[in-house]
Amino acid sequence: FGDESLSSRPMGRVIEPLSAMGARIEAQGGTLPAHVLPAQAPLSAAHYDSPKASAQVKSAVLLAGLQAGGTTSVTEPAKSRDHTERLLPAFGVPVEVDGLTVSVTGPARLHAHDMSAPGDPSSAAFLAVIAAVLEDSELTVENVALNPTRTGAFAVLERMGADISYANERLEGAEPVGDVHVAFGPQLMGTVVTPEEIPTLVDEVPVLAIAAAAAQGETVFQGAGELRVKESDRFAAVIEGLAAFDVRAWGEGDELHIQGTGEPLYLLGDALADEDSLQLPTYHDHRLAMTWYLMGLATEAPVVLDDASCVSGSWPSFYADIEGLM
Repeated sequence: FGDESLSSRPMGRVIEPLSAMGARIEAQGGTLPAHVLPAQAPLSAAHYDSPKASAQVKSAVLLAGLQAGGTTSVTEPAKSRDHTERLLPAFGVPVEVDGLTVSVTGPARLHAHDMSAPGDPSSAAFLAVIAAVLEDSELTVENVALNPTRTGAFAVLERMGADISYANERLEGAEPVGDVHVAFGPQLMGTVVTPEEIPTLVDEVPVLAIAAAAAQGETVFQGAGELRVKESDRFAAVIEGLAAFDVRAWGEGDELHIQGTGEPLYLLGDALADEDSLQLPTYHDHRLAMTWYLMGLATEAPVVLDDASCVSGSWPSFYADIEGLM
């Protein structure tokens, strides 16, 4: 059931709608491990109004709906990642999308299909941010998924002043794919990230905090409460980590505020030059480990991570790949 960080994530929001459909799931404290027991009757089709835009919850309900008789639908307050509803038709299951409501009709049988998986935009965002904040940097990340529900980080970086362009755009299977070119932004500017944008970049908020730290003015991530229930409390961890670099960040309800320095990030490292090391906790969270490693490169500060190995869960060669670019 995953590592310690994944096992601490709240599963109640998945268990609740599945239980309403007839699934029998027991999870002490609402987290993993969970025990899935035989259902006492076939699953029932249902409509679920999700209180949050969550692709995980939506996908769980829709996939369960494939085993239920009738139409199962999910309505969200904002559009979340839509990989599931894009992929299901390729495997022989019709999907109906009506605004923020997605529906499937079961019982349905999936049919095998060859697929090509494009590059992960969440991982590409780390490369994009470091290129945007390091002077004279530019790079191209090839074969990146450009699904509009996943490209919010690129849009925000471009809005802040990074030089971003796209090439070789095409459709592979059900997903738009292309190459992302990013170049240094001489003066990034703070911005407001709206609640509607958060689902398109929620996993990229930690690394976007690096761009926010370099920017002129304040950056606000509105509706960012979901960060508290990721592999760690990323909301608190971003504030804590930035403070170690003397960057002011704070929370106001579900809003994450970062006051940018408006200066090259290496100047932050100059202020920390007398430190033997800058010890930063990762909370065994791969996104935080990658973020603080890149912040160390950008600031030239002597960053030491308490668990550098946790990046292996999503990008085992991360450190070698970054060093190869420097």
